[in-house]
Amino acid sequence: MVLGGSRLKIFAGNATPDLAREIAEHLGTTLGEIEVDRFSNGEVRVIVNESVRGADVFVVQSTCHPVNDTLMELLIMIDAFRRASARRITAVIPFYGYARQDRKTRGREPITAKLVANLIATAGADRVLSMDLHAGQIQGFFDIPVDHLTAVPLLSQYLVQKNLSEVVVVSPDPGGVTRARNMADRLGFPFAIIDKRRPAPNVAEVMNVIGAVEGKHAVLVDDMIDTAGTVAEGARVLRELGARSVYVAATHPVFSGPALERLSAAPIEEIIVTNTIPLDRSRVPDKVTVLSVARLFAQAILRIHEDLSVSTLFT
Repeated sequence: MVLGGSRLKIFAGNATPDLAREIAEHLGTTLGEIEVDRFSNGEVRVIVNESVRGADVFVVQSTCHPVNDTLMELLIMIDAFRRASARRITAVIPFYGYARQDRKTRGREPITAKLVANLIATAGADRVLSMDLHAGQIQGFFDIPVDHLTAVPLLSQYLVQKNLSEVVVVSPDPGGVTRARNMADRLGFPFAIIDKRRPAPNVAEVMNVIGAVEGKHAVLVDDMIDTAGTVAEGARVLRELGARSVYVAATHPVFSGPALERLSAAPIEEIIVTNTIPLDRSRVPDKVTVLSVARLFAQAILRIHEDLSVSTLFT
């Protein structure tokens, strides 16, 4: 594909090949030829099988499970394209792993979100395109431009089609208030906040709910579902407080550990997620709905390639 005076090329690692292929289809092109496999000792082996000299290269790779492998694949692919004289390299990271340690909350603790940002820039990426970072300040951890997409409009559009009345949008913690308010404004409904604390990683305890939920359809909105402890406990509390039903809308379906069992058992009507992380549909409960973010990423990639504004996609 030749636009804006240079070739646009889309490449994919092993994390999200289906999403990358769908993005390429929306752009009217095909994925670039690349081999990403392993040496016998487990080291990542990358071979680019076509010229990228002078090209505008977009590398699509979520740093999801197995996160260390997918991250190393991304870094080595970026290095390969830099050494192959690509004009510009954009790391398209639908799900940005290692994002939850974004500040020091105790002594001698790493800030892995910043470390990974440094690794991506050092590998040779010229810019980053990602979606719903765990914390907005992670954009500032990069010394290269970052375009930050959000799935809130996509999730909101799906919920509008449900034709629900008397809805309250619920943030599972105070840190997600901005996201919940954004969705509430788009849907035209009020929002509430769950006050929780984390006595240990991946352990959530609901302390209180701020806002009226009785008699309403509650929509729990978050950036990710990891072990599902937060949404399962939140759904239980919301139903105990009189919510008519509970829906969950989240961008990234991490679904680690006991997540699938908790989601199956939780009093949740429907769980709406996106395909930033691939799912094994045979293992996922029927109440999980997956929306595609491929069109949104394709539009953003085209705008970056043509040096146009990406923020206008959300106005």
